[in-house]
Amino acid sequence: MPDNNPCDEIDGPAKEFCDRTLTDDPPVPNQGTGGWADSASQLVQDLAKGLCDSISELVAPKSLSAPVQPSDWTYEPFVWLGQHIAVAIFFCVVVMCALTAWQGVPRLKQMGASTGWTLVAVVGMSAVPLAIMKLNGAVSEAFTAAFNSNESTLFGAIQNDLEKGGDAGNPLAQLLIISGLVVLLAFAGLVFLARQFGILAFVCAAPLVLASLARGGDTTAVRTWLNRLLGLLFAPMILLLISPLVPLTKHSLVLDTVLLMGACALMQRMIFHGVPYVGPRIAGAARNMVESRTSNPIARAVVRAGVPDVYEQENGPRGLRTVPTPGRAVHQDRGVLYAAYGVPHRTRPGRLTTASTIAQVNEGAARTAQLTEARRQGRLANQPGAGNPQPRQPRPAGQQGPVVPPPAGRPPAAASPQPAPAPTRPPNP
Repeated sequence: MPDNNPCDEIDGPAKEFCDRTLTDDPPVPNQGTGGWADSASQLVQDLAKGLCDSISELVAPKSLSAPVQPSDWTYEPFVWLGQHIAVAIFFCVVVMCALTAWQGVPRLKQMGASTGWTLVAVVGMSAVPLAIMKLNGAVSEAFTAAFNSNESTLFGAIQNDLEKGGDAGNPLAQLLIISGLVVLLAFAGLVFLARQFGILAFVCAAPLVLASLARGGDTTAVRTWLNRLLGLLFAPMILLLISPLVPLTKHSLVLDTVLLMGACALMQRMIFHGVPYVGPRIAGAARNMVESRTSNPIARAVVRAGVPDVYEQENGPRGLRTVPTPGRAVHQDRGVLYAAYGVPHRTRPGRLTTASTIAQVNEGAARTAQLTEARRQGRLANQPGAGNPQPRQPRPAGQQGPVVPPPAGRPPAAASPQPAPAPTRPPNP
């Protein structure tokens, strides 16, 4: 056998078959007392372990697609723009304070606050990528410790139950648990895509948000941005809700499958509430795809629990089951950023008001007139004598509905005489 054995990187029974090809006298692989059944069981366990590791890596990856250093090509242009905006705001504040220096102490305080917050903003722009990467690493380690570290966690319990559980030798139970892991892997991939693009967008927007501090220390926009970003980073922690239920499975693969279905519903809720702006749309699209491709009541119940029926909060009154539309959510957060910069902006009301109704009617006036003209032309085209339209007859007073002309060649009916009134009885004496 050569010194560098290429079979060392292979695990399981396949390694013994690989060793047989490299020896002169190949040994028979150790199949144990169960023969090929044990080999198949080992393959199922290896498949489950690989699926659990893949799910953990997708839900809480150790690395992100976001930039790690301020000099990365995706982050450097935003840093340059944010720093120049902060310095420009600082110079504007200094000039304004110099022109109004006669006001004394208030202007000195404003200039001092602008100086301090500008330095904080410039330093923070360079520290954001590394801080986000360290925080994501901590979340990934915590998620792995909570779900795939030992036999008391969900994925550790599944691997242990496949080997020593009460229904470990049941092919149907093994098929159920593998199917549940495959479904969970699909939702984990959706979570991975949503979190990666969301974190990348918020990290790149960090310099533009931090530059608003240079005006005087208004942290409203920074707190809103940090709230959205932390929601994305800590979204996988919602799966901790099913951790106390792991000991209740009693080493049953069927109950482990039920817990996996609950994890699927929680992952959809994670997207629905944790991914800002487009989370409800992504989760709703996933629910529609599942409902259109399967009639299984269990699958439908899982996706309906993860993505409930809601009404978008566009122009209606607020209720318990309303969410902001992506356009409205972006507009609201953009208004917060404009306010931090001191830029005037027009806010859209959260419910239907007189002003919003008038604006809505004015915006759609041209389209309404165009549709009305098109309908009128269509009615004229469908009339029998479209080339020579007949003049409309005047509508008699009190008559409802269209005027129907009398048929030609038939004289109008003569008015029938009114019956004479019945004689009245004289009063009793």
